[in-house]
Amino acid sequence: MHGFANPARFLRIARWLTPLLLLVGLAMAGISLAMGLWSVPPDRLQGDTVRILFIHVPAAWLGMAGWMAIAGASFTELVWRHPLAGIAARAAAVPGAVFTAICLATGSLWGRPAWGTWWEWDGRLTSMLVLLFLYFAYIALADAASRAGSGQGRMAAIFGLIGAVNIPIIHYSVLWWNSLHQPPSITMGKSAIAGVFLYPLLAATLGFSLIFGGVVLARMRAILADQQAEARLRRKAME
Repeated sequence: MHGFANPARFLRIARWLTPLLLLVGLAMAGISLAMGLWSVPPDRLQGDTVRILFIHVPAAWLGMAGWMAIAGASFTELVWRHPLAGIAARAAAVPGAVFTAICLATGSLWGRPAWGTWWEWDGRLTSMLVLLFLYFAYIALADAASRAGSGQGRMAAIFGLIGAVNIPIIHYSVLWWNSLHQPPSITMGKSAIAGVFLYPLLAATLGFSLIFGGVVLARMRAILADQQAEARLRRKAME
């Protein structure tokens, strides 16, 4: 683990892994979305509106997974002081926020014909909106900490850990409170989704997850490049 925290070693790995993740992810997501739009039959109850699940479900998963990545990286930064942990957390924040916004937008589009309303202040929707605001707050806090210099990222890391409390609330909200949102359709070892929908959905989720990973690696490389350029400018200014 400590070996991969070396920036030079990380850059050597990320240089070839980034395009690989992006290309494979784009191919898988593209094929899965094409199947969802044209090959999968309409649902018996929801008709063609069910096709939005091939974007909505992966976006919801990655919105939550993105914050868990922030929390894991924040914990690593606080406990083991890994040099790349804070960078990884910052890199995951923007794509996590984008997927959370996509989840909310597609959920609203899906909810209008399914529930008869664009929005409902129930547990699942409200906690997901809170997650988006947490992303915005973390991005602002992490950017401020990076401008303040070394040693100021601790507050962002603590915020990343505290914000993780919202993830189980999102997951269990449909079980704890009355909700328009349906209960989990996929649980450990079983699924309430028919196979004709399930397999393209799993492929789409994997494809978007690979894209997420590729974007995070690309952002980490960009942040490292900015830090290295800034360090060179400081050295030249001191000469």
